[in-house]
Amino acid sequence: MVEKLSLPFPMLSDPDRSTMIEPVGVADPNDDRQISRPAMILFDPDGEERWRFVSRDFADRLPEDQPLAEARALGLDPTTQDQPVTVDPESGPRAMPLDGLPFYLRGARFAALAMGMRHRDLGDEIKEDSKAYVAEMDLMLAAVKELRDRRKG
Repeated sequence: MVEKLSLPFPMLSDPDRSTMIEPVGVADPNDDRQISRPAMILFDPDGEERWRFVSRDFADRLPEDQPLAEARALGLDPTTQDQPVTVDPESGPRAMPLDGLPFYLRGARFAALAMGMRHRDLGDEIKEDSKAYVAEMDLMLAAVKELRDRRKG
């Protein structure tokens, strides 16, 4: 994934959940696929955990800038690694075509808005969840637009 997506950070693969997923408490006991809940955990250079966000489920995500702000607030210096080789990632056989993503994301955005309005009686949590999901779809729509513009240009 690091090479395919040209990520500027290392990733950990933990297929049997024993290296990190279970020891740091992010295993999802309700997921039959034996995967973890999405999580972001900041460790200092001594390996001490300094901050964590563990999602309730696959749709509960933080904006990318929040963990960066948390790292800065903790005074943690960035790590270094060799720059990944830049490649053009190839879509897998089941991937949605880039031109189809805006329609999908707009549909997800409007569904979240509708659910937030439909279930107002459930309190502030549903409203906040709806707002957060709509904001995430807006970020993704902007990223898809930027990618499409770059490919045209």
